[in-house]
Amino acid sequence: MNLRKQSMRLLFVNILMILGFVGASSATTEVYSIDNTHSSANWVIRHVVSKTSGTFSDVQGKIEIDPEKRWLLKAEAVISVYSIDSHHRERDTHLLTGDFFNAHEFNAIQFTSMDVQSTGKNTGILHGRLTLHGVTKEIEFPFEILGFGPDPWGGYRVGLQAATKLKRSDFGITWGLDMPGGGPVGDDVEVALYIEGVKLSPDGKELEKK
Repeated sequence: MNLRKQSMRLLFVNILMILGFVGASSATTEVYSIDNTHSSANWVIRHVVSKTSGTFSDVQGKIEIDPEKRWLLKAEAVISVYSIDSHHRERDTHLLTGDFFNAHEFNAIQFTSMDVQSTGKNTGILHGRLTLHGVTKEIEFPFEILGFGPDPWGGYRVGLQAATKLKRSDFGITWGLDMPGGGPVGDDVEVALYIEGVKLSPDGKELEKK
């Protein structure tokens, strides 16, 4: 599968997500599109005796909000594996190979929420399915709603952050783990999401910009 086909696949997935959200949402809910220019999925993992970090910069998807309670109802996200950036080009190239993400075959990470549990006024836990490296697991994503408000371009936004921990071996990414001391790269991955969502009109389009 070449890069053009992979890009078209990501676009098709996101179109389906938009149609699904708009079709399923009632008049009492609002749908926000994740702004991938102001959103990221960051990660931290052990490297030898210290830690290294990086990000996925291409995060797309939809968020459904109860406007009266200002509460998160549903979330779906698609992350392009090719948007990985660990601030080291050779390492990024290695991470895309079959030793790790095998991006040629599995070019996207997908999350779909199944339930939302409240833990406070603006905090909760998203329960959902994460598909990574061709493996789907149910995970929990503690989150916080950071706020709502207008942006300078005539739109309206929501801000969220979420964090969880994963084991890469749970998703079949095991390179180096059988080496002495667990190898140079750890198994536990700390994940942090920083999300801005732009409110959509009932027909699934962004609000008119100034």
